[in-house]
Formats: sequence, structure tokens, C-alpha cells
Amino acid sequence: MKLVLATTNKGKLKEITALLSGLGVEVKGLSDFPGCPEVVEDGKTFRENALKKAREIAAFTGLPALADDSGLEVDALDGAPGVYSARFSGKDADDGKNNRKLLKLLKDTPQAGRGCRFVCVLAFAGPPGSGIREKVLRGEVKGRVAHEPRGPHGFGYDPLFYYHPARKTFAEMGPEAKNRVSHRGRALKKFREYLKGQTL
Repeated sequence: MKLVLATTNKGKLKEITALLSGLGVEVKGLSDFPGCPEVVEDGKTFRENALKKAREIAAFTGLPALADDSGLEVDALDGAPGVYSARFSGKDADDGKNNRKLLKLLKDTPQAGRGCRFVCVLAFAGPPGSGIREKVLRGEVKGRVAHEPRGPHGFGYDPLFYYHPARKTFAEMGPEAKNRVSHRGRALKKFREYLKGQTL
């Protein structure tokens, strides 16, 4: 069983590959397909973006594709950055710039008002004519935005996402502990169960 992960994000690729281990699935990344087009994420929801990526990558590669669109929704910012999480700080956005912008916007927000959630929507699609039925799954986890980055692990907003049950940020928890409770981990747990009943 071969499956393409529709992402160029090395952190996501590593995380999803680990979460799908033991299923007998050969996971491919976009780097295995030179010339693969970049999918424009112009949807207004995580679902729209994930489905678009899965469909286009499956069509290009001829293999079933799994795409995720995920991000951070902050209560005090009316759900922002949301679908714009990866490019929150502008055209040249990176993790550091995004985190600094978030902290700046929340600098006067007290701890009680810093609630947030990580959301992950997974979309699974087959190439045209394959007969593979599309599937969309969602996972989320609640936390709050820390006052400063903490921890050496993870990527994206992990250093700022404080997960109260562990009393740590995701970046302090380490990959295995984070994957057990993360938004992506929860969505992929559902996908594992779904995949067990499929023949690709």
C-alpha cells in the first residue's frame, strides 16, 4: 500500500510518517515526485484546503494522497490566525516571525484570555478513476498561548502552545508525548482506524 503525503513541511512529514507506522503503508513525500505542482491554498476553511491538496496531489502522482491543513485558532483574535497560520507574518513568514507576531498581538492579553486550540483536518483522496472514496477527518486540542517560547522540539507554534494536562508547551513535550495528544495525532488515530478497513 503506497500513500503520498501532500506536504513539503519536513516536520509534518516526520510526524505523520511516525503516526502511520505499523500499518504496512509505504509513505511517500512530495520530494519523491519531481515537478510536482505547488497547490495554492486559497480555501477559506481547513477542510477546503486539505481536500484541494489531496485531490491535486493524487491526480498528479497517480497514488492515494493524504493532505492535512492545520493551524492555531486564538480566542482573543477571533479565531486567527486559523487557515493563515503558516503565513501569519506575511509573504516571507517563518515559524519565528509567526510566533513573534502572535506574542506582540497578545502582549496585553492576560493569561485567562489566552485560550486557543490547534485544529487539524485530514483529507484522503484517490486519483481520478481509482474508485477510492474521499474521507475527511478532524482533530483538535485545547490549550493557551504561553507568554514566551519554551522548548526545543516541534515546529510552528509548538513553543507557544501550552498544554495544561502536561503543564508544558508542545515543544517541551517531545515528539512521542505530543503525538499522543496533539490535534494531528487525534486526526491520524481516526485515519488509522479508517485505513484498516480499506484495500488500496
